[in-house]
Amino acid sequence: MRQILSFFRKYKHMWVLSYGFIYLPWFCYLEKTVTRNYHVMHVALDDYIPFNEYFIIPYMLWFLYVAGAIFYFMFTSREDYYKLCIFLFSGMTISLIVCTFFRNGTDFRPVLDPGKNIFTGMVAALYKTDTPTNVFPSIHVYNSIGTHIAIMKSEALRKHTGVRIGSAVLMVSICLATVFLKQHSVIDVIGAVIMSYVIYGVVYGYNWSAQDKKVTEKALG
Repeated sequence: MRQILSFFRKYKHMWVLSYGFIYLPWFCYLEKTVTRNYHVMHVALDDYIPFNEYFIIPYMLWFLYVAGAIFYFMFTSREDYYKLCIFLFSGMTISLIVCTFFRNGTDFRPVLDPGKNIFTGMVAALYKTDTPTNVFPSIHVYNSIGTHIAIMKSEALRKHTGVRIGSAVLMVSICLATVFLKQHSVIDVIGAVIMSYVIYGVVYGYNWSAQDKKVTEKALG
């Protein structure tokens, strides 16, 4: 018991994660109530993007990517942890507010053959558990961008070029997965990118130093 109490005293900043008790019930409420009479998010470009079930891999890795970054910074850097959480939770709240007052969704999910391969089976399972509503802006995209920004801003990870490049590749793959799996419209992705830019300025500011730019350009090749 003493060790448990010592752990919570040392990492008392984990209280921020209690935001989940606000987000999850709100999100589940929207999933149950926004089922019809919603605005369909669609642009012409969506029709040119083919369905590709293999993108289910980076799409599902999103959960480990975001959660892994949160816990890594919780144990290693309180400042980076707070900034990441503020970034993520601010956008997630804005998304919930948008979906509450602007009911939205998509209507272009393809008919799948779950028995085709393991990947289509996984996508079919995803479709059953995740409704095609409350898609704008895309939280998958937004949180991926926020996680990558936190990794790029981390002093501890500055010399770990492989981690930074891997993060960039995974972030881009997750963003692409949202449209190739027909989970989101391109407009949902654009909305998430715009929101990321705005929240970035609030949390980190826009005045990157020359060192930041140099390291970023090196990490991205």
